[in-house]
Amino acid sequence: MSALGGRDSELRNEQFCGMTWGWTGVRGTWATPAAVDSLGRLGDLNVNWVGISFGALQATAHSTDIRFGAEPTVTDDEVRWAIREAKRLGHKVCLKPVVNVADGTWRAFIGFFDEEVPGEPSWAQWFASYGRFILHYAAIAQEEGVEMLCVGCEMVQTDKRETQWRALVSDVRLAYDGLVTYNCDKYQEDRVTWWDAVDIISSSGYYPLGDWDNQLDRIQSVVEREGKPFFFMESGCPSREGSPARPNDWMLQGEPSEDAQAEWYRDAFETCARRDWVQGFMLWDWPAELYAVEDAAANDDYCVYGKSAADVVRDHYAERLAGRTG
Repeated sequence: MSALGGRDSELRNEQFCGMTWGWTGVRGTWATPAAVDSLGRLGDLNVNWVGISFGALQATAHSTDIRFGAEPTVTDDEVRWAIREAKRLGHKVCLKPVVNVADGTWRAFIGFFDEEVPGEPSWAQWFASYGRFILHYAAIAQEEGVEMLCVGCEMVQTDKRETQWRALVSDVRLAYDGLVTYNCDKYQEDRVTWWDAVDIISSSGYYPLGDWDNQLDRIQSVVEREGKPFFFMESGCPSREGSPARPNDWMLQGEPSEDAQAEWYRDAFETCARRDWVQGFMLWDWPAELYAVEDAAANDDYCVYGKSAADVVRDHYAERLAGRTG
C-alpha cells in the first residue's frame, strides 16, 4: 500500500531543492567537526532536502553477502547523527543506503542467472541479503522520522526482477511508514515495470548538455502513464572540460573547468523548469569533509562548493522555493 494517502496533493506540490550528502559514507568521517561544517553549509544553497547516502560492500558482482555492519560502512550511530543534524538544520531527509562492489565493479552489473542453478549464487540469495540490508535502515528511518527512504540505486540488472522488488517494497512498508522511492539509472526510467509499487519515481539525471528535452519527452510518458510524482534522485556534472557531454563519466580526463560545470547546470535547470512535473533534484554530491574553498578552482569533481555552479544552484533553488510559496 502506498504511503501517500491524503498526502498526495501535498507531495505533488513539493519542490526537491536537494543535495546528496556524505558519499561514500566511510566509517569515522561522519559526526565530526568537518561533517558538522559540511552539513551546515548546505543552507547557503537554499537546500531544503538532504539525501543522506552511504555505501555497503559485497565482494564481487556475483556475491550474495552484503556486509553492511562492517567497515568501511558508517556505523548506525553515525547514520542517526547525520539524520538528526540535517533535521536540526531544518532539512527534510531522504535516507539512501547503497550497495557497492568491493572490487570496483559498478553496482549496475550485480547479477545472477535468470533461473536458479544448484551450486551457483542466485537472485534469491542476493535479495535475501539485500532485504536484510534495506530493512535494517528502514527501521532506523522509521525511528528517526525520516521523510523518505530510497530502497535502491542504479541497480540495472536487478530492475527486471519485478517480483522480488515488489516483495521487498511490501516488507519495507511494514517497517517504515514514510515515502518510498527507487533511484533507477539514467535511460532506465521507461524500463522499470514496477513503479506503481513506490510513491515517487526518481532517477539519475546525468544527461548531456543540449539533450535534456529529448530525455524529458521520454520520461514524461512514464510519469503520465504511472500517475506518480517525479524528481531526479541524482543529477550533476563534474567541473572539468568535456564533462557536460558525458556528465555520468567520473573518470573522464579533462582540465578543471568551473564554466563547463556551470553551463551544464544552467541547461539542466532551465530545461527542467519548463516541465512542471519535474519536481526537482537531489544533486550529486556534497562530501562529509569539504575541500578548502581556495582549492575549488582546481577541484574537478561533482561538488559545487566554492565554484561558479554554486551560484547557479543557489539562484535556481531560491526561485523554485519562492514559486512554491508565492
